[in-house]
Amino acid sequence: MGETKNTSLDTVVTDFILLGLPHPPSLRTLLFLVFFIIYVLTQLGNLLILLTVWADPKLHARPMYILLAVLSFLDMWLSSVIVPRLILDFTPASKAIPFGGCVAQLYFFHFLGSTQCFLYTLMAYDRYLAICQPLRYPVLMNGRLCTILVAGAWVAGSIHGVIQATLTFRLPYCGPNQVDYFICDIPAVLRLACADTTINELVTFVDIGVVAASCFMLILLSYANIVHAILKIRTADGRRRAFSTCGSHLTVVTVYYVPCIFIYLRPGSKSPLDGAVAVFYTVVTPFLNPLIYTLRNQEVKSALKRITAGQ
Repeated sequence: MGETKNTSLDTVVTDFILLGLPHPPSLRTLLFLVFFIIYVLTQLGNLLILLTVWADPKLHARPMYILLAVLSFLDMWLSSVIVPRLILDFTPASKAIPFGGCVAQLYFFHFLGSTQCFLYTLMAYDRYLAICQPLRYPVLMNGRLCTILVAGAWVAGSIHGVIQATLTFRLPYCGPNQVDYFICDIPAVLRLACADTTINELVTFVDIGVVAASCFMLILLSYANIVHAILKIRTADGRRRAFSTCGSHLTVVTVYYVPCIFIYLRPGSKSPLDGAVAVFYTVVTPFLNPLIYTLRNQEVKSALKRITAGQ
């Protein structure tokens, strides 16, 4: 058990015990290796995209690839917030995390996650302008405006993280201190609060629901217009090239939003699948993003070939 300290009024939790993912002891070494390899490949894959966009003049001057580079940086950071702590669960090391560490992990998790939400929306808007407003695109989405929009996404994500962390940890925690999860996240931590969490659960549902739903609806609206514009293209090759620029983003958005909706938009509920679903979008999705963008994006593949060939 984690440490607690006695005060004149009650017992205050000073650290939490992360119980981690349920697993047979016989698989501990295998799971350690699997998650360690995934983490290393995630960092290398996203770093490769960052370096490719930076090194290729044809890419780093275009908003689409600036946004892709920012997404890769977010994936690297989010993975570093989650996976190293998860890997420790498969070692004999203590599973305790200081109270302040739990606050920080929850803040960064929701800060980076919501920033990704906003970034996916910007990427959809960028594709909408490129396909539906091609002549005005250089004016409507230039490097300066792209930088401002990305900065706005970071600020909005940080505000969201502060709100969620403040709401969660304003409640008293007086024991028990065992978090039945592999990270400090809102639903699992709230179950340990020594107070009524109804308001917190409602505000969390509304806040995350508004962020996720508004971003998702804007993405759907952008792609509805994109599909309408693509269907007007007369040549099959033109339609194929237009769809290919959007396919990667649609795939990434799908594997991101579905797990988020499953976990957060069911107030007060707990499912045995929560852990597995959370692992998918916190661990697997950052690992898959570089693969999706390099395998489905011809320009990224061409840039990688030029760099590896020394051209």
